[in-house]
Amino acid sequence: MAKLKITLIRSAAHRLPAQRKTVKELGLGRVNSSVVKPDDPAIRGAVLKIAHLVSVEEVKD
Repeated sequence: MAKLKITLIRSAAHRLPAQRKTVKELGLGRVNSSVVKPDDPAIRGAVLKIAHLVSVEEVKD
């Protein structure tokens, strides 16, 4: 199963509270921090909410 590498490229400061919460729930802290998450519909939905703040790469296992 593929995984997604999600990197925060723009700050979540001064964003809507729901967007800040989504960034925190994904495990992203500072700008340029990255996490690897499974590629499932829940993660894809969260990434779509903050697509303007993150970059996403597919990582093969």
